[in-house]
Amino acid sequence: MRRSWISATLLFAGSSAIFLSEGLAQVKADRIPASGAVQSHPYVGMWLTEDGYIRHELRPNGRYVEARGTREKAYQGRYEITGDHIDYWDDTGFTADGDFVDGVLYHAGMVLYRDDMVDKKR
Repeated sequence: MRRSWISATLLFAGSSAIFLSEGLAQVKADRIPASGAVQSHPYVGMWLTEDGYIRHELRPNGRYVEARGTREKAYQGRYEITGDHIDYWDDTGFTADGDFVDGVLYHAGMVLYRDDMVDKKR
């Protein structure tokens, strides 16, 4: 059956695209975790290199902020965790990923630890 598109309007509502056609709405959700869905995830929180120079704050709303040295917001964007894998989408368009292994985050050649684990190492 051929679908007749009278009009199509693309609306951005947060992270979802809504296509309207002949009074019917079709929602295409992207991979951003729903607000609140990540709040209890064990990887949410602060991750940092052993020297504390690079810090990743994985926020409960699916956003992250990366600080480097005195630059508190060197990078920021959204993230998604699938199993033990993390994908990052920076607000400038840069993408990256990493993996959590035995409580350690391996990301772009860096090794990041939970903030409380770094304190114990010092």
